[in-house]
Amino acid sequence: MNYFFRNNLYSRFDAVRYAYTYGVNPNPKYRYFEGHADGGGDCTNFISQCLKAGGAPLDYSIEWAWWYNSKSTQNVYDDTWSVTWAVANSLYWCLKSRYQLKLKGLKALEVDDLDILELGDVIQYENYRGVIYHSAIITAFTYNGGRRIPLITQHTYDAINTSYIKPAAKKMHLMKIIVD
Repeated sequence: MNYFFRNNLYSRFDAVRYAYTYGVNPNPKYRYFEGHADGGGDCTNFISQCLKAGGAPLDYSIEWAWWYNSKSTQNVYDDTWSVTWAVANSLYWCLKSRYQLKLKGLKALEVDDLDILELGDVIQYENYRGVIYHSAIITAFTYNGGRRIPLITQHTYDAINTSYIKPAAKKMHLMKIIVD
């Protein structure tokens, strides 16, 4: 585990800077997915953009691909992307599996302690049906009673440095981001 942390190429600073820049004003170079009643929206697309800004390389491999292709036109509606780029549950399994398989590039170690998380790490939220439905990036910390509390930036309900607590979530998945 320490090997990955010592050799981590992930720029937390760049990922967080991107989140601040586009947290409430989406980047027009990427497709924006409007939120809808079933809980879907732009959250994971935005988190993938942040991870890419932090140095995560795109991966076009067949197994655990993670990519976004811009057609470089003025219309982002003809862009294409992998399911893992834009769907919370798919990104979760991609990050976790890539870590377990020791694949190069983007991956994440799931941890169980908020105190281990740093700026640029990701929190993913699971609902009462067992589905991971939302992704957010840690962009700041506040303190309450001496305890460090993460603040998140997210899309779908676009916000910067908001509470990480989600009443609709049964469980949080704390993802320690690694790029090698």
